[in-house]
Amino acid sequence: MTGPLDIARAYDDVAARYAEHAQQRYTHEPLDRAMVTVLAHTVAGNGPVVDAGCGPGHLTAHLASLGVDAFGVDLSPQMIALARTTHPHLRFEVGRMQDLPVQDAHLAGVVANYSIIHTPPPLLPSVMGEFGRVLAPGGMALVSFQAHHVPGQNAEAFDHAVAPAHRYAPDHVAGLLADAGMNEVARLIIAAGEDPRRGFPQAHLLARRQ
Repeated sequence: MTGPLDIARAYDDVAARYAEHAQQRYTHEPLDRAMVTVLAHTVAGNGPVVDAGCGPGHLTAHLASLGVDAFGVDLSPQMIALARTTHPHLRFEVGRMQDLPVQDAHLAGVVANYSIIHTPPPLLPSVMGEFGRVLAPGGMALVSFQAHHVPGQNAEAFDHAVAPAHRYAPDHVAGLLADAGMNEVARLIIAAGEDPRRGFPQAHLLARRQ
């Protein structure tokens, strides 16, 4: 099983190239930004929001532009260095989604934008549990990922360019959120045909902490 250090090193090696690609894709994909805007308008002014797996910080900066007290956490030291250089007015820290540097029930929101895909299926419940731990009651979690809809199959590995990755069944992820105390509020499923590279559907799940 690939560990966190392996994933961090893989992203360190491609940090500059990945940063340019990620920013361009996010800027030109309005559906990917749609639920981020919903979360921002829901939680702005209620407390801090973590961008878990923030990469070069483009989404953290978008949240901040929408009035959110946002900060980013990522495994890759090089990604965090880029984020700090590009967005010096925002806070970024090296850390893991399974062990966020946040006290219990402290956050108004958690955003995991395509970052759970590098979590092996057996560890995904612990990541959802960590999101539940850091969210205050009424706080919101937004989890986005490459999805699949194979009956009876919760996860499927795919050939990510940087590190081993999985796409997940939306109902499975929603169930794990519920197990961690977060009830689904809404979901956006982007059709497979909108992904010109792999033809994967994209899922965005919004859930509220009880």
